[in-house]
Amino acid sequence: MSTDFGTKINKLLQLQPPGVVLTSSWLKKQGYSSELLRKYRNNHWLTKIGNGAMIRSKDAVDYLGAICAFQQQLNLNVHPAAKTALSLLGKTHYLELSPGKVFLFGKSNETLPTWFNNKKWGVEITYVTSSFLPAEKGLVEYEHKSFKIKIASAVRAMMESLYLVPQEQDILECFQIMQGLTNLTPNTTQDLLETCTSVKVKRLFLYLAEKSGHDWFNRLNISRIDLGRGNRSLLSNGVYVSKYKITVPKIMEADEYPDV
Repeated sequence: MSTDFGTKINKLLQLQPPGVVLTSSWLKKQGYSSELLRKYRNNHWLTKIGNGAMIRSKDAVDYLGAICAFQQQLNLNVHPAAKTALSLLGKTHYLELSPGKVFLFGKSNETLPTWFNNKKWGVEITYVTSSFLPAEKGLVEYEHKSFKIKIASAVRAMMESLYLVPQEQDILECFQIMQGLTNLTPNTTQDLLETCTSVKVKRLFLYLAEKSGHDWFNRLNISRIDLGRGNRSLLSNGVYVSKYKITVPKIMEADEYPDV
């Protein structure tokens, strides 16, 4: 192995930490040709996991290592979202969770790479594209293994969960999660609510927050939040809440509804 060959592979392995997918398009921008990458694979430095993606040979890479590549190499806004982000943040410790189901959100025009869709990551991935929240707002850094990625903050993740009601997410479970969000920052929450374009999400968020009795709810300026017009029905046989013009499950308005 030539000195230059060895120097370049050592430099390549330092470009990203272990556990992260290496995309061919990004590596080429760093000066690594298709021919050189093929030599690295032939010499068992790198292992191909699909068209356009590789990992260090014998490296243990999970779906979060792919998310890191999305964000840092491909400039995608895809991030762990909804209940997945809440779980990573430790906000769902009292709920029955399916560790094998993951929610990812991305911008409305973003598609996941074929290599990601074709690889078995050991989890069931639901990818949702939307533009009801600005792509750059409400994200926080999350450290995993030796790298960091951006995931939805507790506020954004709660709103993403409500976006999935009722098809992918149960509103009663959302209420349980909301009851545990005692320390949300009013200013951050206000900002996301003002920039959110989903009337359903905003009404449900405020309804659940008020019902949970959080102190931060009382510091929100609801007059600055556009709650739209008309009614929003989540189910056909629920109870109508006139303040927020939504229909919710009967148990949520029952006096005996249990707190968490």
